[in-house]
Amino acid sequence: MQNILGIDIGGSHITLAQVNPEKREILSSTYVREHVDSFGGRETIFSSWISAVEKAAYDLSRKDLLIGVAMPGPFDYDNGISLMQQGKFIDIYQVNVKKELAERLSISTGQIHFVNDAAAFMEGEVFGGCVQNFKKIFGVTLGTGLGTTFYNGEIATDEDLWDSPFKESICEDYLATRWFVNRYAELTGEKISGTKDLLEKEQEIQTQIFDEYADSFAEFVVQYVKGYEPEVLVIGGNIAKAYPYFEKRFIHNLIKDNINLPIRISAIFEDAAILGAASYALKKS
Repeated sequence: MQNILGIDIGGSHITLAQVNPEKREILSSTYVREHVDSFGGRETIFSSWISAVEKAAYDLSRKDLLIGVAMPGPFDYDNGISLMQQGKFIDIYQVNVKKELAERLSISTGQIHFVNDAAAFMEGEVFGGCVQNFKKIFGVTLGTGLGTTFYNGEIATDEDLWDSPFKESICEDYLATRWFVNRYAELTGEKISGTKDLLEKEQEIQTQIFDEYADSFAEFVVQYVKGYEPEVLVIGGNIAKAYPYFEKRFIHNLIKDNINLPIRISAIFEDAAILGAASYALKKS
């Protein structure tokens, strides 16, 4: 079996595991999740990453080890160079991450492959998730931010629609967690941290907010997704876990606009990016 590691690098964590390519699944006994201070210095960031990799790959031969890394943008994925200029990971701006990792792990740069995190989610769902038998797939991740990705039958691409014009602002302002936080505060003057908190509130306010969200999400599909002519829409991210609360109205809105689009909710959520990064590395090797 191929020695392969899938890595998902987020703003505050690194999550990784060995992947069995034949069974198309994560080896759960090798799962590692560790906090990373992404506002820290270059050495702090790399030390955290290497420590986690060493734990997950402790029993793997370095000679034929293959590593797939799901990484947020902006990032030069082909060359492995970070282009993040503000906020998180600022201290590794323009650093060749691929070269640094290869040197510290005593492997070649050819053994490491980077993929956008939204595209990795899609690759994972195609490889071992809920859309294995489809060819044209649009994917959205709904959470702290908005991720958009399209699979054309061969490879997933990041569609980067988060800051596209929408209503009075941009797509992400209406579809990410902060919309729920802001809308609840507008209506009640109180604070929630997201959909999980909202589900503990009174039914009337829940219904109103989820209905408004369903309307916005359907409008987004009409405006931006319809043109791709996908066979299926796959939804991931934390907000997807609340999908049953806005599903009926969302589907009703789509049908009203003559969109008959099958919907699939991720069954593997956080693991999709790990599986996707690994499967992407397999494609590229």
